[in-house]
Amino acid sequence: MSQKTPATLAPALTGERADLLETLAKHRDFLRFTANGLTDEQAGLRTTASELCIGGLIKHVTSVERNWVSFIVDGPSAMGDFDKMTEADFARRADEFRMLPGDTLAAVLENYAGVARRTDELVASLPDLDVSHPLPSAPWFAPGKEWSARRVLLHVIAETSQHAGHADIIRESLDGAKTMG
Repeated sequence: MSQKTPATLAPALTGERADLLETLAKHRDFLRFTANGLTDEQAGLRTTASELCIGGLIKHVTSVERNWVSFIVDGPSAMGDFDKMTEADFARRADEFRMLPGDTLAAVLENYAGVARRTDELVASLPDLDVSHPLPSAPWFAPGKEWSARRVLLHVIAETSQHAGHADIIRESLDGAKTMG
């Protein structure tokens, strides 16, 4: 597992932004590491009581990061109105957690790397981490609540970390491999 700083992290970037990106990179590495050496089929296997699989978790985290970074730039319109989601919308969202026919682990990881580069570039170039937007309408958000870019990045780090832990358990159940230990 790499402990290097992201290539897009300019040497002059220090302080809070560097800390946020270094922490996010570490947890991305943990998540990606769980996929090392897996076939496409293995990346789609459910090895626990959960419906989660490693490839699906990486797809989900990619989508989460992409959507939240779009929120930083465009506000709640980037995320849509969750209260108005249709059954088809929920089905598409559920597909984020699965390796679908035609999905390859290589493509899933490549997509994740592209989203990570975009996030890193945005964090390095944002004029202010305090820029905030109202949260989109969703049953899990308090009405009228706003999140700053900083808060969004902390959420993305938490989401990535949580799902890296899920992936680690799935991988250990698959073949005994562990991210740590």
